[in-house]
Amino acid sequence: MTGARSFGGRLAVAGKAAALAAAAGTGAVAYGALIERNWFTVREETVPILPHESAPLTVLHLSDIHFAPGQRKKAAWLRELADLRPDLVVNTGDNLSHPKAIAPLLAALRPLMDFPGVYVPGSNDYFAPVFKNPLGYFSSTDKRVAAARKRKLPRLDTEALHSGFGVGGWVDLTNRNQSIPLHGIRFDFTGVDDPHLNRERYAGWPKGSSSQHNAPHVRIALAHAPYQRVLDHFTEDGADLILAGHTHGGQVCIPGYGALVSNCDLPTWRAKGLHPWESNGKTSPVNVSGGIGTSRTAPFRFACRPEAVLLTLTAVSIPKLRGW
Repeated sequence: MTGARSFGGRLAVAGKAAALAAAAGTGAVAYGALIERNWFTVREETVPILPHESAPLTVLHLSDIHFAPGQRKKAAWLRELADLRPDLVVNTGDNLSHPKAIAPLLAALRPLMDFPGVYVPGSNDYFAPVFKNPLGYFSSTDKRVAAARKRKLPRLDTEALHSGFGVGGWVDLTNRNQSIPLHGIRFDFTGVDDPHLNRERYAGWPKGSSSQHNAPHVRIALAHAPYQRVLDHFTEDGADLILAGHTHGGQVCIPGYGALVSNCDLPTWRAKGLHPWESNGKTSPVNVSGGIGTSRTAPFRFACRPEAVLLTLTAVSIPKLRGW
């Protein structure tokens, strides 16, 4: 009988431990779904890339808004970002999470369209999200992309979204380039369509006069998904700054460890933040946004708050020294 009681006691302890673990898991999911996914923040970074003795200017980097109708907290926060009064707004795609989200998204972003802006699309500017097995993200990226192509995904009204951005004055950099003057400095932009869909076609840098390289200028490259092949290309072609999103910072992270996946071939420790990227002897700073939203089919975050990024661009300390 003593052995039976001992065995029964161990079963009871195991049962209590399992119940506690289940409760903790349920609590974590509830926290991620109800609290953290709406706990918006602004991460601030400083990047010394402007011509010598230039005054600082600010760039607001938005990515992965994944907007859906009824997201009042997100809409209010997006409108409040205009209070930062950035010199430039950069949007690196995945704006939508629902076919009826375009009008409320554009209304939420309208105050930010008082400022110059540029953008590139992500896959969720073309296709609405569908339910996916979360464990699938631990398989290879190539297999997941191939599987996505086999599914018939619902199309979004990409033209209406881009038209709204254009009416607001934002410049489309989908596989194209353009120069924009800001505060006496020529900003040369190049952007690509979403590498996650293998749609990128590199357009190079804007071409101007024969003396354009002697004038103060900064080169900024945009992509939605920070695949290594794209970062390598931008870096080797002299980008002063690269901006991307897509990773959601991992979306679900382990405190003290970080992201478990990046949803591309970017190392997980680079899934969010400002890091130097090296390729073929050249280096460019890359800012990967942790994103503002979540997929509509997985509406939670854990240890990875939704963010916009305010980059303060400052002058290099030594004349003619470019990059990091």
